Amino acid sequence: MLGLDGIIHDAASRMHCAFVQESCYQPTSLQAPRPCPAKQKGARGCDCDTLHCHQACRHAPSRDPQARSVYYAGSNQPHRTSPNASVTSAHQEEKGELRYGYRSLALQLADPLRRFHLVLLADYWPANRREESPGAALLYQLACFYPELNVETVAADAGLGYYAFLHAIYQLGARRVVDLRADKSDKDRAQWAIRGYDDKGRPICPYGYALTANGFDADRQRHKWFCGQACLKGHTPRVQLEEAAYPPPECPYQAPQRPYGQIVNVGETFADGSIRLARDIPFGTPAWKRRYHRARNAAEGRNATLERWGLKRMPVYGQPRGRAVIALADTWSNLTTLARLVREATLTAQRTHS
Repeated sequence: MLGLDGIIHDAASRMHCAFVQESCYQPTSLQAPRPCPAKQKGARGCDCDTLHCHQACRHAPSRDPQARSVYYAGSNQPHRTSPNASVTSAHQEEKGELRYGYRSLALQLADPLRRFHLVLLADYWPANRREESPGAALLYQLACFYPELNVETVAADAGLGYYAFLHAIYQLGARRVVDLRADKSDKDRAQWAIRGYDDKGRPICPYGYALTANGFDADRQRHKWFCGQACLKGHTPRVQLEEAAYPPPECPYQAPQRPYGQIVNVGETFADGSIRLARDIPFGTPAWKRRYHRARNAAEGRNATLERWGLKRMPVYGQPRGRAVIALADTWSNLTTLARLVREATLTAQRTHS
């Protein structure tokens, strides 16, 4: 089983402006003045009228030009270390703590039997970059670095629940255990029967009854669902449709020769082409929770190790040096894990022969 998760690393440089972008590092002149993203957002910004601002804005740290700001869950109040750290009302509505730095994303192999995890591949980029495309790239690189690795399950949180990453898992032939990414359309229960599935990715028949999972076909990469003629067995519909008779007399799947009723196969997407809630293991089931929590535990273990080693805040400046430090830390973590496994195997062998 594989798991992906990221961690925010604060930059070694201090944040002087929450709106620093690539344009802040461009030269300015009277003929071609540098745009100020802080002023565009309603903050104080910088006039860039000093000698120090000629090559780059004085609020843009010169030794961490790739570091960026991002809101991260944990606190609803941003750090206000300078006048430019103030945010507009639109930004204040965003929940989370304002962090400035980088993000590392690790693809980990989690073994629940031997209770260990190893970092297979990792990436490192500015904190404000989204995770689904780099995560998909890591999955596509597996065949190059680990050609004999057979992946059964890939787990991740909702931040990776976009097409690029879900499609990459499906192309890999693995099961998608990715937390569900909510959408406003999920709140309209009347639309569930029309689109064919509820807010948890469970298929719904046209009359509002929820279908039952009947297992995953690994060869065809699809999950089978059936209604089991729930409308004839006194079940309560998942969606109570207005002006509808229960049980529906016109349902074509009530015939005795169809004991399983309606059968729906969910492959990469639902029938309407949506992949956001399409999963290969029913969401919230014991099998789902077991796999998902194993991957989360592995991710939290790596994050705790990096924090214990003082890498929550980077000790070096710049993205290239930070990438190298995190790569060395992941390598050292793998080596300590392998040393522990060798030691446990040696002690087990000694007890067996004694």
